[in-house]
Amino acid sequence: ALTALDPARKAGDLTAAGYLVVNTSTNALGNSSKLFAYHKSTNANYTVTVRTSDGTGSGWAGAEHPDWRQLDIKGVSQRAIDKARLSRNPVAIEPGRYTVILEPQAVGDLVQLIGFYADARSSDEGRSPFTKTGGGNKIGEKIMDPRISLIADPFDPMILSQPWDGDGLPLGKQVFVDHGTLKELYYSRFWAKKMGKQPTGAPTSFIMTGGTTSLDEMIKSTQRGVLVTRLWYIREVDPRTILYTGLTRDGTFLIENGKISKAVKNFRFNDSPLFMLNNLESIGPAVRLAGTEAGGAVVVPPIKVKDFNFTSLSDAV
Repeated sequence: ALTALDPARKAGDLTAAGYLVVNTSTNALGNSSKLFAYHKSTNANYTVTVRTSDGTGSGWAGAEHPDWRQLDIKGVSQRAIDKARLSRNPVAIEPGRYTVILEPQAVGDLVQLIGFYADARSSDEGRSPFTKTGGGNKIGEKIMDPRISLIADPFDPMILSQPWDGDGLPLGKQVFVDHGTLKELYYSRFWAKKMGKQPTGAPTSFIMTGGTTSLDEMIKSTQRGVLVTRLWYIREVDPRTILYTGLTRDGTFLIENGKISKAVKNFRFNDSPLFMLNNLESIGPAVRLAGTEAGGAVVVPPIKVKDFNFTSLSDAV
């Protein structure tokens, strides 16, 4: 009764579909060199998409946590229903650079990608955005807004992910970006041995620290901008700048004079999380996401940024 199914049926003009998945799992890894790793975990995930009967409106919401009691199933359902109704009959507005409020799901879909480029080998070999011109890497350099820290920590209570990577290397807390400054990169066994470093392992989680500005406060402070629920079909354009392209979906709205004024057609974007996090205006409390296109355990906040680059319109709902 707490899922979106009953409210959608009672409304008569909505169709709801989703997943409520509760898992318990045990992973073990061993080899003939006496390496052994073992991890038990639980996870609960609820995601729902709600569509309007006329086919013009779509809303999505989700939640995930190691403890199923932490899921606000009723709240997730209501958010998806409200977004579906609000997104009915979207209008086209011109693509361009906008002030954009990205809900946590959209932030995670894009910002998490930074973690895949934090490999020391690719940086040292000149194939990374963290490669310094002339050789070496950018550790110690400011690369984004000082309000931002990017962390991997399998023991964070909102994460509780596997504390060893696919090679069986134990994982602790890794602070890749500390208040805007690149602090560390991760090392495989091979590259650590070659460079005379300690292997750190590849992270199994991603955390972006949050702030105190609520989503409502972000909207009220925006004269004209766009609110984005989430992104999809995200594909790499330029690995040296982490430039990606993708599409908005399931609730994209125009903000005018501090209020949501209308639903708008979805956009294609071309932007980089590095560019975006240097154009930060405000940041909200971090939350656990219900998964991303890239996968993994992710905790990120909503953010408001300026000059986000929408390049074209999409007729997809």
